[in-house]
Amino acid sequence: MATVAQNLPQLSNPRTWLRDFLNEELAPYPGRAARVGRMILAATLVMIVCMTFQIPFAFQGAVYALMISRESSRATLQSARTILLFTGIGSAYLLVFVRLVINSPLLHFLWIIGSFFLAFYVISAAKNYMVAVIFATMMAVGLPLWDRYVPAETSVEDTLWLCLATLIGVGITALVELVFVRLPPGDEIVSPIAARLAAVEDLLIGCAENRTLDSSVAQKVIRLQMLGTSLLRVTLRRSDYSAQYAIEMGGVAALVGRLVDLAATLTQFSSKLSECDQKRFRNLASTVATIREDLVSRRNPGPVRLYSHRDSANVVPLLDEMEHTVALIPQAFADSRSIQEYFVAADEAGPRGLLAQGALHDPEHIQFALKGTLAASLCYVIYNAIAWPGISTAVTTCLLTALTTIGASRQKQVLRIAGAMVGGFVIGMGSQIFILPYLDSITGFVVLFIAVTALASWFMTSSPRLSYFGFQVALAYYLINLSEFKMQISLEVARNRVVGILLGLFIMWLVFDQLWGAPAAVGMRRSFISNLRLLAQLAREPLSQDRKAAIARSLVLRETINANLDKVRALADGVLFEFGPSREQDLALRDRIRQWQPNLRMLFITRIVLWKYRIGLPGFELPEAVQSAQQEFDNRVAMELEGLADRMDGKASTQTEGLATAYSQLEAAALKASPGPQAQPTPQMQSFLALSRRIADSTDSLEKEL
Repeated sequence: MATVAQNLPQLSNPRTWLRDFLNEELAPYPGRAARVGRMILAATLVMIVCMTFQIPFAFQGAVYALMISRESSRATLQSARTILLFTGIGSAYLLVFVRLVINSPLLHFLWIIGSFFLAFYVISAAKNYMVAVIFATMMAVGLPLWDRYVPAETSVEDTLWLCLATLIGVGITALVELVFVRLPPGDEIVSPIAARLAAVEDLLIGCAENRTLDSSVAQKVIRLQMLGTSLLRVTLRRSDYSAQYAIEMGGVAALVGRLVDLAATLTQFSSKLSECDQKRFRNLASTVATIREDLVSRRNPGPVRLYSHRDSANVVPLLDEMEHTVALIPQAFADSRSIQEYFVAADEAGPRGLLAQGALHDPEHIQFALKGTLAASLCYVIYNAIAWPGISTAVTTCLLTALTTIGASRQKQVLRIAGAMVGGFVIGMGSQIFILPYLDSITGFVVLFIAVTALASWFMTSSPRLSYFGFQVALAYYLINLSEFKMQISLEVARNRVVGILLGLFIMWLVFDQLWGAPAAVGMRRSFISNLRLLAQLAREPLSQDRKAAIARSLVLRETINANLDKVRALADGVLFEFGPSREQDLALRDRIRQWQPNLRMLFITRIVLWKYRIGLPGFELPEAVQSAQQEFDNRVAMELEGLADRMDGKASTQTEGLATAYSQLEAAALKASPGPQAQPTPQMQSFLALSRRIADSTDSLEKEL
């Protein structure tokens, strides 16, 4: 690792780095302006409706408009029933349970703590993101309402007003999406991938023609590289597609992201290409175009045939890697049904379970809920102990920030605090001093609101490295100016709410980042090692003779590995914000792990397909002799992966026999079991051997890279 770190360029001046970083994050990209426009329109309509009809808690609806608009249009529109249902459930939960505990201070306190735990657990374990958003925000704002020294009727009224503000925010946002965005099913997943493939295709065509690259093409690829695929993976994870499709398209997204990274690096080359290289670039561009057309047309991409000639041109190593990455994309759909079937199945399947697969057995959800409960409880105890109810926004801040805390690094705290300072002190209190006293109509307030929302929304549509800053700006500003149906010019109110926000952020930082936190580089390395071990477990599945139990365990393993793969990428983004003496080494580790990730993901996808043969699903049965050889082969694969994990973890590992030998034994058993004098394997057996060979090659390749 030290050798890799020595080859890294020296760090630039922090000011230069920050300027370049902001330029990259804030640069426009296709679809960004339209998304920001929808966010502004939805939030502004919510504000106008609530101000006009004097509906309190308008900030709740406006925050919903920004958070929901960032999701896919399909998810937004299909969640209307879920939103209505869980808004009612949240309100009923508050009104029913508070009746049981309102006369007992001890029971009331325990109910508050238990409600915090339930809210944070739902945030972590809910499969439907909208369920987490609705329930968390209802708890965040509704619970403090019942701590005031006011008649119970007033608290009931305010709870119902809160429910109405929520429904207004969600309804207006869904209406805006319905009017302005009419995407066919799946376009929120396929379109961003197709756009990236089109940009790479244009770049490859320019290289094939051996001419100076068009600056606009190169700049587009570079911007797509900086944008990454994190938002796409988040959309996919929060969608209602099957786990199989989510895993497959997650693999495609990761590979396309890697292809864009390589293409961005290619823009730095300016050497002349040989005729052979030009042919390879043309062939690769044609292949990328075919894959893109297949995805857009809802077809599984076919096998890739690339130009096989090699020479010693300077760009060949990079071109080799691009060809290898493109060749892996169709393999993500090995033995799967067509893409269109997934969309039809998703529409016909109806509502799915509320919790993620295996959520009840995953200790990480419990740990997250305990950390969140501790943070919110500390805020609750503090503002009640000092009799300062005006800072109850601390509890709201804890629950709302937790919606984007999962998988985040400690550097997100910088964005939280900076966003609160800008949105609360600079914009919120600044507008109260210099602007609001001079406004005498809602028109001026609307103009100011649009300007602030536009600023926050533009930041929110950046990559996950910066988007949270925009959310925190909007949250702080809305909590000050939209909590009542009037223009708020009282600095005391603004002071209380900003102090509450900062208290909540401080407690979240203390609990999540100091008591249980770890640097992003450490978390990235641990998650990668964990995935190696989990893949080894998956290779040995099924361990139970009970098929139902074996399938359930394998599904849990698959979803855990898939979530960890996304977590590694998210933590890799967080490494960029970490500074210190180990920064160069951490960046080197980040670069290497990002190179290993596509190979590991393809190993995972292939393993899922091969698992059908291990468990013997109908149509995938194997002769007994082949099953025995497969078990031995998979055990060696598992031992190899565990050895890699041990070496990355600094532990001694035992050397295993080469996988090539294990595969040869498996192939011999398969041929021996094949019927006929020529011992020709059946098409099913050929597919099985091809998958096994791919497993062996991917594992050997990973071993060499590590």
